[in-house]
Amino acid sequence: MIHATAIIDSSAQLGRNVEIGAYSIVGADVVIGDDCVIGPHVVLRGPTRLGRNNRIFQFASVGEDCQDKKFKGEPTQLIVGDNNIIREFVTIHRGTVQDQGITRIGNDNLLMAYVHVAHDCVVGDHVILANNTTLAGHVHVGDWAILGGFTGVHQFCHIGAHAFTAVNSVVVQDVPPYIMAQGHNAVPRTINSEGLKRRGFSSEQITAIKRAFKILYRQGLTVNEAVEKMVELQVPALQPLIDFVQQSSRGIIR
Repeated sequence: MIHATAIIDSSAQLGRNVEIGAYSIVGADVVIGDDCVIGPHVVLRGPTRLGRNNRIFQFASVGEDCQDKKFKGEPTQLIVGDNNIIREFVTIHRGTVQDQGITRIGNDNLLMAYVHVAHDCVVGDHVILANNTTLAGHVHVGDWAILGGFTGVHQFCHIGAHAFTAVNSVVVQDVPPYIMAQGHNAVPRTINSEGLKRRGFSSEQITAIKRAFKILYRQGLTVNEAVEKMVELQVPALQPLIDFVQQSSRGIIR
């Protein structure tokens, strides 16, 4: 299961049924969970923790030092959950002490070829980052979000759950939950109604989310005025949207 040409540091910990391909390097303080498959020519550096049943394809670099000039070699971490697919040439960097010191990838995510996840990012569950998507430092991506190919996200931006960005989008402010965004710079276009249907949202919930979108983006209201009107609707499905807008530190796309 471990190719003869792979280089495994003596301090690395490998779970059961782990496969490691030719010429891959597993560095010090790397933990690989059960049933993971590490392809050929992969570099894993620690401190890094991989959960169960992850698959990493050839030429990926996972757990490398970050590209922040403030980084001075502190023992920061990368923590990856279970059932993730990390495709060719993906790069994921560990955190910095200027944040929580941890870059986190959740469960059941697909990171397509050439994706970059920078230091201190937090990626939730069931996320798709399409080819060449780039997350700058400190970016947070909510569950079920889909970022189209070549999407670029500015540092400290947050992408809400079930949001969607079109190909070549440039995100410089927060994208609220449920929103489809597109452009350079990205602006709101509509809601991700098809994605919500696939995830079991009822027609009533989707109708309420469409109404909230119009309140937030089509009635000429300030953000605070829009939040007040959305609260008045008293629809539980809108609470993640309301909370996100109220907590946004960079401001939402408008």
